[in-house]
Amino acid sequence: MSCKVENLEKNMAKLTIEVSAEEFEAALEKAYQKNKNKISVQGFRKGKAPRNIIEKMYGAGVFYEDAANEVMPEAYEKAAKESGLDIVSRPEIDVVQIEKGQPFIFTAEVAVKPEVELGEYKGIEVEKKEIEVTEEEITAELDKVREQNSRMVTIDGRAVENGDIAVIDYEGFCDGVPFEGGKAEGHSLEIGSHSFIDTFEEQLIGKNIGDETEVHVTFPTEYHAAELAGKPAMFKVKINEIKVKELPELDDDFAQDVSEFDTLDEYKADVKATLTANKEKAAKSEKEDAVIAKIVENAKMEIPQPMIDNTVRQMAEEFAQRIQSQGLSLDQYFKFTGMNANSFMENLKPQALKRIQSRLVLEAVVKAENIAATEEELGKEMENMAQMYQMELDKLKELVGEEEREMMLQDIAVQKAIDLVTDAAVEK
Repeated sequence: MSCKVENLEKNMAKLTIEVSAEEFEAALEKAYQKNKNKISVQGFRKGKAPRNIIEKMYGAGVFYEDAANEVMPEAYEKAAKESGLDIVSRPEIDVVQIEKGQPFIFTAEVAVKPEVELGEYKGIEVEKKEIEVTEEEITAELDKVREQNSRMVTIDGRAVENGDIAVIDYEGFCDGVPFEGGKAEGHSLEIGSHSFIDTFEEQLIGKNIGDETEVHVTFPTEYHAAELAGKPAMFKVKINEIKVKELPELDDDFAQDVSEFDTLDEYKADVKATLTANKEKAAKSEKEDAVIAKIVENAKMEIPQPMIDNTVRQMAEEFAQRIQSQGLSLDQYFKFTGMNANSFMENLKPQALKRIQSRLVLEAVVKAENIAATEEELGKEMENMAQMYQMELDKLKELVGEEEREMMLQDIAVQKAIDLVTDAAVEK
């Protein structure tokens, strides 16, 4: 195998890869052995027809595609390594020559990692954020905990009011016909939560236990079930129970029940400390983002489009994995949001570009400042990962290969670069 490298514009390169005639002949033979049992030739039992007979009958190129697919991955991998290029995209393959008895030649067009010309990256000016936690925020946090520790109390003697939990049976009809998913029994509905369509909840206010009523609504025009979108519907509803949420009193007993503290004042002080820490963390992250954005603005680099496309695919895969862990498929997400694969990928492009630019300038800072991760820092990172994944540290180390190890070292160095430029920033 031989390879020629041609540098193109906009950080692109073309590899012209030549596989010897002998190697390609071996691939053709392998393709013949793989496929001969699938090919019928008159006068021969299946799988027994000689290769030259099959090629004469179906054409000389009958095995070309399989042979090419056999040799290209390994040949490209070797060529990419030998080229010394820092390739950051999938290859665009084009076959130049494919012929029996001749070398197999193909090209692979790839994006190459761009060079970054750093501008100013120390002393970046950013807006100073004042950290303050108000009494209203503390009260709101306490109210959340009260909600989490509330209990439901069934009441009698009055009609449904806003904020109540109405336990209902219902069945929906569109054009007088019941529709799929429109029926339930013993459903608990919080009045005023707007979890049901249109004015469904409001129409239950004033109804009493045992009442049977009709609720008239209109489905949203962008409703996920297309057959119902924009259509009027009628629900037959029966009120079975009315419940109210009873919140615990905000006192020392409450503090003792929900925390490690004896008094409400101590608990409130801890809540304030937690909110302050969260705000400080958010402010630090916001500051980092602002500094990096300014460094990107000050730098010069040319990002090849295939690099962006590659990052978009990675981000899409990451997103799909996240929602799958929550029990939702990408197709379902598209259905609920009204998006399709193309619009989804298009929306990711600005984020992908930002991710690429941020990483490139930070790697350039690492290089400019001779930043390196230590073995001690790597060990600490592995300890954190082991705790996160609830694994034994030695087991994790066995699973981490050399490539993953190098990536971890690089990530640690990049984080050190983030700390360096953020600490050097000037808040005004």
